[in-house]
Amino acid sequence: MKTDLDIAREAQPIPINEIASGIGLTSDDIIPYGRLIAKLPIGLQKSIADRPDGRLILVTAMTPTSKGEGKTTTTIGLGQALAAIGKKVMIAIREPSLGPCFGFKGGATGGGYSQVLPMEAINFHFTGDLHAVTMAHNLLAAVIDNHLHQKNEPQLSPRKIVWKRAIDMNDRSLRSIIVGLQGQGTNGVMREEGFEITAASEVMAVFCLASDLNDLKERLGRIIVGYNDLSQPVTVSDLGVHGAMTALLKDAVAPNLVQSIEGTPVLVHGGPFANISHGCNTLIATRMALKLADYVVTEAGFGADLGAEKFFDIKCRIGRVTPSAAVLVVTRRAVALHGIENVKKHIENIGRFNVPVVVSINRFVDDDRDDLADIQRMLNGLGIPSLITDYRESGGSGGLDLAETVCRYCDERAPFTFLYDLDQPLEQKVRTIAERMYGASGIELSSAAKRDFERLETLGFGNLPVCIAKTPASLSDNPKLPGRPSGFTLAVAGARVSAGAGFVVVYTGEIMTMPGLPRKPAALSIDVDEGGNIIGLF
Repeated sequence: MKTDLDIAREAQPIPINEIASGIGLTSDDIIPYGRLIAKLPIGLQKSIADRPDGRLILVTAMTPTSKGEGKTTTTIGLGQALAAIGKKVMIAIREPSLGPCFGFKGGATGGGYSQVLPMEAINFHFTGDLHAVTMAHNLLAAVIDNHLHQKNEPQLSPRKIVWKRAIDMNDRSLRSIIVGLQGQGTNGVMREEGFEITAASEVMAVFCLASDLNDLKERLGRIIVGYNDLSQPVTVSDLGVHGAMTALLKDAVAPNLVQSIEGTPVLVHGGPFANISHGCNTLIATRMALKLADYVVTEAGFGADLGAEKFFDIKCRIGRVTPSAAVLVVTRRAVALHGIENVKKHIENIGRFNVPVVVSINRFVDDDRDDLADIQRMLNGLGIPSLITDYRESGGSGGLDLAETVCRYCDERAPFTFLYDLDQPLEQKVRTIAERMYGASGIELSSAAKRDFERLETLGFGNLPVCIAKTPASLSDNPKLPGRPSGFTLAVAGARVSAGAGFVVVYTGEIMTMPGLPRKPAALSIDVDEGGNIIGLF
């Protein structure tokens, strides 16, 4: 069987100016990064603002297995299928992080004949967006430590700093460190510190939820870096560095235009964590795509209990965009682990937002077609529309019926609704999500969580949406509970505010923001041949 890299190498990509022309853009509307990549300048938003919005299609999934269910492959394949049936379509997805590329997951540009090109460039460095986010994050970290060293105003307590450093790599040794060692104070104030991966940075979350350059700067300024001795927040604007951080991000904020293996235009832009953040590509890219195409296919991280809920309640709310339909990715191996009731629960959950949904039963190459047909019969027996797709092996032609069905669902628009109102207390918002999305019988707040909620509401953050950080391996907060668990209580450990991004992160357990490498990381298989070609990337 050919690898993704083999298939990508055999492809004959179209020059990027021709891809741009296909969505009505001229050479003056793009900033080329070589022959196959371009950026769409942020000013393009104004020139296309009066155009009607296309239909927004979200691709999400049932509760996944540890290997993933092919959500990105389905997203790209569905986009190609829509193009094949004559629709003007664009795809909008996240940028890969270098950490997972060299770790366990490998590349993140889809798979087989439903992937994005140039595959190696997108997975490694691309246009430098993630590096820009990393540098903006670490500029702030350096200014914080200098602020402490110089004893500048406003006063900032070394023990109450909440801002870590960032690197776009899996490195468990950096989770907890000490800075300011030796030098009798000349190296700064000695204190505990740590790193998080760039995808977990609040700068990344801000980057992905900003509507334009000015909004980006304002949001960066609202980020809380720590607290003074009276527990009053100190922000980036208090330190005066939000302008410089914006300067580092001014080019990165322009979305990246590339193409799928079948020449469908794709915007690859931004890449926030799907746990402590909202797990979607940038709002700017999504909005541009909606103005440039009649159908936009996008995705959200993890299963629908995390990804879809955050997409609807956070991204759609903040960005004022309305989804037209959702596709739920289901696989044989995930059904074997979690059962059909898990699929049914996710269908019910998406329906709570009044978003029509259709199931894509994603075929892997070693799947028995009779097994897939059995899953389809079970779902159809429950009144759940489902189609078997084979986007990895067949490209867009592997799911034309799904594309036709999704188009019909897009035309049956119901009034989109959110799961909760912003004026509800934080505890009530969490309870609503736990009971209605996860199937919990209730929630249990730790004493720390109670204090966090009270403090955040006193500080004026009680009217923000909530971003629940929990395991993606279960509908519950226990990764060892597969299927559709019931009767459990969601244990809330604590909360913090991402004031720049505009949501409150609620923790239901220990959430890792700096992954480690596996025993045999993917990096051990990656090399460069004599012709300068990357090999071993999967």
